[in-house]
Amino acid sequence: MATTADRMPVRAAALHDLLPPVTRRPTRIGLVAGGLGAYWPQFPGLLPQLKESAAYVAERFRAMDAEVTDAGFISDAQQGARAAEQLRRADCDLIVLFLTTYLTSSMVLPIARRSHTPVLVIDLQPTERMDHASFDTGAWLAYCGQCPVPEVGNVFRRAGVPFRSVSGWLRQESAWRRIERWIRAAHVRAALRHARHGLMGHVYPGMLDVQTDPTLLAATFGSHVEVLEFDDLRHRVERVTETETRERMALARQVFTLDDSVDEEDFAWGATVSVALDRLVADFALDSLAYYHRGLDGELHERLGAGMILGASLLTARGVPAAGEYELRTSVAQLASQSIGAGGSFTEIQALNFEDGVVEMGHDGPAHLAVASRDPLLRGLGVYHGKRGWGVSVEFDVRHGPVTLLGLGQDADGSLSFVTSEGTVVPGPLLEIGNTTSRVDFGRDPGEWVDAWSATGVGHHWSLAVGHHAEDFGAAASLLGIGHRHV
Repeated sequence: MATTADRMPVRAAALHDLLPPVTRRPTRIGLVAGGLGAYWPQFPGLLPQLKESAAYVAERFRAMDAEVTDAGFISDAQQGARAAEQLRRADCDLIVLFLTTYLTSSMVLPIARRSHTPVLVIDLQPTERMDHASFDTGAWLAYCGQCPVPEVGNVFRRAGVPFRSVSGWLRQESAWRRIERWIRAAHVRAALRHARHGLMGHVYPGMLDVQTDPTLLAATFGSHVEVLEFDDLRHRVERVTETETRERMALARQVFTLDDSVDEEDFAWGATVSVALDRLVADFALDSLAYYHRGLDGELHERLGAGMILGASLLTARGVPAAGEYELRTSVAQLASQSIGAGGSFTEIQALNFEDGVVEMGHDGPAHLAVASRDPLLRGLGVYHGKRGWGVSVEFDVRHGPVTLLGLGQDADGSLSFVTSEGTVVPGPLLEIGNTTSRVDFGRDPGEWVDAWSATGVGHHWSLAVGHHAEDFGAAASLLGIGHRHV
């Protein structure tokens, strides 16, 4: 049996090859640049200069991880209306308006109104500053992209269109980092807007916080919730061959270290369920999965529920996040984390360490291998605390460094919100009980952090992602039209 000592860690590239990510509809970014056409005959050199800037902006956007629809350069309201129609048909996740010089708000309002798509206004002047001694009016107008920003902001507010902007200069990398934040936010919107969330089994009895109205996700994000039965999984398990089970066990041995506590029969069962889970996800075109089944006295459905952890972890690693305990909102948060390449593992509070000033977090059940600091371990468990059944579970410590928690809170009026907190995973002793575990330092008394976090309405599960991404998720909340609370 493999041990940690006689195996090399699975590197990210190798994991990518072993568990190829699922492919989804690409994020779609609309782009349009513009300026006031009255200037072109007055200052013949201005339009070519502005179009050169627009070409640079378009080039930067094409290099981003998105599908770009460039509606070109507009000079009047009629051209703005045509661009609006083109972008409406493109079904974009975000539209970027590049104000190259002054333009009238009548040129851009139709783009925001007709597309029903969030808009980002950018104004990037050519360089850091003007050369006042040599500039004439035409040269100045190339630096006048900021002039219409308040006008556009005013008109958007009056029209009920949320206003977002990034002001800077063309090659200012700090400005581009702010723009890229909105692109990452668009990735989240794209993932949730087109997601198909699987919901299999029933809610964990008594957990009122995890109960979620599936219609609310459709109304808030546009997502679809596919209600599944454990019999849908059973039907596919019955068709898994012994060869497929052996192949899945061989794959698992490449990905995981197997602890001596792993029972071979339980391992084989987890591998069989894993193969069936892959088929379930493919057959229903799922982007996430939340599940739970209580079971009774070792009957088949209980065994199915208990055999989920291996396959659900492999699915999560491929970009189809899975959450136990019927945690639909957490699987949504995991998908949001996954969409910006930050992992997103199923997490709750385990304990507080007041001596070290850390919050200990983790969970049994499926885990996201992308957040592991080392090769994950498969541990055999004779009992799942608070649940029926037994089998193999995934254990690892989270990569040390910055992390972001993302949960979905819900208010009395039913509205959803993103809830975030940023901390740092630090080294120290961890439980070895088949859980994903971490010690997170939030830079404050752990008890005070728990009080502030719990007051947000987040629920007792959330997604843990690597890196600091609260601003990304805040921007995504803006594009999705929901609130954002940060602790």
